[in-house]
Parts: sequence; structure tokens; C-alpha cells
Amino acid sequence: MKTKRASGILLHITSLPAPFGIGDFGPAAYRFADFLVRSGQSYWQILPLNPPTMDSPYSTLSAFAGNPLLISPELLYHDGLLTKKQPGPERSLPETYVDFAKVIAYKTKLLNFAYEQFRDMPTDPHYEFFCERNKYWLDDYAAFIALGSHFGTGQWNNWPKPLRDRDKNAIDDITQRLCDDINREKFFQYLFFKQWSALKYYCNQRGIKTIGDIPIYLAFDSADVWSNPQIFKLTKAKSPFVVSGTPPDYFSKTGQLWRTPVYDWPVLKKTGYKWWLQRIKHNLKLFDVVRLDHFRAFVAYWQVPAHHKTAAKGKWVKAPGSDFFKKLFKQIPNCPVIAEDLGHITEDITALIEEFHLPGMRIIQYAFDGDPEQNSHHPENHIKNCIVYTGTHDNNTIKGWFKNEANKQQKKNLFRYLGRKIPTSKIHWRLIQLAFDSVANTAIIPMQDVLGLDEKARMNRPGSTKANWSWRLTKNQLTPEITTRLRNLTKIYGRG
Repeated sequence: MKTKRASGILLHITSLPAPFGIGDFGPAAYRFADFLVRSGQSYWQILPLNPPTMDSPYSTLSAFAGNPLLISPELLYHDGLLTKKQPGPERSLPETYVDFAKVIAYKTKLLNFAYEQFRDMPTDPHYEFFCERNKYWLDDYAAFIALGSHFGTGQWNNWPKPLRDRDKNAIDDITQRLCDDINREKFFQYLFFKQWSALKYYCNQRGIKTIGDIPIYLAFDSADVWSNPQIFKLTKAKSPFVVSGTPPDYFSKTGQLWRTPVYDWPVLKKTGYKWWLQRIKHNLKLFDVVRLDHFRAFVAYWQVPAHHKTAAKGKWVKAPGSDFFKKLFKQIPNCPVIAEDLGHITEDITALIEEFHLPGMRIIQYAFDGDPEQNSHHPENHIKNCIVYTGTHDNNTIKGWFKNEANKQQKKNLFRYLGRKIPTSKIHWRLIQLAFDSVANTAIIPMQDVLGLDEKARMNRPGSTKANWSWRLTKNQLTPEITTRLRNLTKIYGRG
């Protein structure tokens, strides 16, 4: 991260106003990068780009692959991989939110058209180089997706035992039979990384750095758990006997039961943490900075018996912490990572962050709870080496929080700190000012807060699976007035 004062915007790619029902790497993304430049910003933070198992970008099919839904059809038309014979934007797809079921069906058809066109073209040396360079994860991922499609419903541990247990002869045999399907998945990954790399280059050339996000866990039904079962806590039948979650907290009285497999850290340690180091190195090729989601799990993680219905009766299990990060920083000196140090933070987590001088996170929405002297999120307690947010993807918007979640005491504490009462219509700009005024080197503001949107624009509701991850920016919301005001605040608080 930059040591000088800077600021940026949190907006996931899916939220961009692209014309195919979901944000992608096409012209709308380049226009948003131009907006960041005009408004004086230095960072564009996004959520994980991995292929999701459902809608959530934090439940992924792969630690290395990219989400094909983010591939831009507009760029495929430009490259000749789609033609006028294929359908254009589907008018029934909504503009203000993502209808994932419709988008998946529609964009899958377009991507299959593109593959058929590519298959009939002369061999592309760039594609061949991509496949060879990424062979260490791409072969397993493409085979996993093809096998999943071949066997239909059900998870990989229900496949025939030789394939479940990765018998080499069985895999060689079926991958030959599914060769076209496997090549299709490799082609989609080639398109994804080609388009993302071009967008990142465009941003970097204009002084915008990207902040990516690494989910701590993977879905059980993922390429990495299938191909590396030894590094997860699984039974002999390859089912998780314990799963992940968080204890009861601010978001949920019974905790959050994520149900993803947890790592067998002693096994990982014996390998020199090879898989994890490969994962971080891979992400650092894609992003300028990466946020390590649920950072506390590198010190201790909440483990729940797989048959439990809630996370309430789990237990803390120690993780390697300092030993892992010593290996990481030995291989990647000055590794640009952000520690997502939210939730139940103990002294050993704080000590680990300080040991490696990692920037943590401060949330303005949490700043006015309890005793201000004991609250690390309070503006007076911020430090330079941190990133301050008005809220994260898991929080309500500022307006939604202020109207529906902030209690009387929190509002009283906020107004006392500000020196006067602030009307709801202006509260978002005032809290953005608090973030920009912080001593923190970096301030990141969710796009919904810049626009002053209410709870309807919330990105995620932890503990709920309904209506999450679907909010989208519309073409007309980035007005000249918004751009000017954001640029002026950036200059006033020395973040330009």
C-alpha cells in the first residue's frame, strides 16, 4: 500500500452498468476507471473474482480460476469471437440488479458461441502460452468443471471412486473423452485473464491501483478440495468432518455457519505452505494489493462439527500464524496484503499484525459504539498503517445503517463528536469526510455510500442468502456533481 495519503472506491465488477445483465470487463469498466481518475482516486477495490458456487463471490469453485460471467461480450464482438449471428444484449435482463439465474443461462450461450468460433480458428500462440503457464491449476480446474457437468448433480465425492480419489488412469481415460469440454473451460479462463489483464493495465497506466480479495475458505465442491484433499480436514470418504464458521457476534446470535472445509494446517506446514503461497503469488499477478479475508483464521479459526445446524457450539483451533507469514515474507518481501482484522480480535492477532507491519481495517460505522477510548474504530484511535472504510460489503450502507441500525446512543455519540446533529440526507457525506480526515494512509468508500443510497443498495446481509450480491450501478448515477464533490474532498484532505 502507499504510505502517502490516498483514497479509493469499493465497487465489485458485477455492479458495473454493462448491457448484458451483469457488470463485466467491457467498456463500462473502463468508463468507471476514468471516473476514478477524474475524481482523484488512487484505488479500485473489488470483491473476489473467482467463479462462485452460487451467487456469493466468497464461496468459490476455485482459488485460482476467474468467473466467466465477468467476460465482456462487447469485447468478444470486437475480437471477432462473436458475430451478428449471435444475440445482442437481452432486454429482459434488469439494469438495476443482477438476476443471476437469467444471466448464467444467457451468457453461457454467448460464451459457447465464442468457443465454437475460436475452435475453428488457427491455433492462437497466446492461448497456448496461457495454458502452459497456468498448467499447475488450470488442468485440474478444467477437468473438475467438465467432470461436474458430465456427472450432473451431486458433489465430487459422489463421483465413481477412482475419479473421486484421483486415480491417474481413470482421470486420463475420462479427460480424453471429455477433451472438448475441458478445452472449452480453458478457453473461458483465457478470455477472463486476457480481459482482466487489459483492464488492470489501463488502470495502472492512469495511476489507479487495484485491490483484490482472497476468501479465506473454498467451497467443498471446488477444484482445489478435489485436487488437494490432503490439506483439508476430510474423512476417508472425502467428506468434511468439521466445517468453518464464526461464533455468535454483531451479525448473528447463533454465529455464521459457512460449511466450507477447514485447512489441515499441520499438513500444509509440512509442504512449506506451498498451496497457500501459490495462491497469494497468483493473486499478486492479478492485483496490486490483496486483502486477506477473515485474517483471524491465520491465528485461530472457528471449527464446527459438520452435522451441527448452527455455528454456536464450535470451538477455536490454533493456526500457524507467525510461521506462515515468515515463509510468505521470505518469498515475497514487502508483500502488499491487507489484514481483514474485523470480528473477534484477540491480542495474538494484534501481535501478528504488528509483527509484520500489516495494515488492518477500521470501520466508521463501528466508531461510535461503547467507550471511545477503547474502540479502535473511533477516528481518534486510528493509526497511519490502516485502511479506513465507511463500511464494507457486509455492512449496510451509511444511510441504511443510520436509519435502521444505529441506536440512540450511537447517534448521540456521533453527533457529540461532530459537534452538531446531521440530517439523514447529508449523513453519508459527513461520514465520508470522517474517513477522509482520518490519519489512516488509505480511505476506501463503497460506491453506494458515495451515491448516498439506502439499505436497498446493500451488497450483502451476513447470515442471509436472499437478495445478496445483486446491486448494480446505473449509467446515470455517476454525475458531474458526484465527481466534483469527491475530487474536492480528496484534495481538501490531502488524499490526491
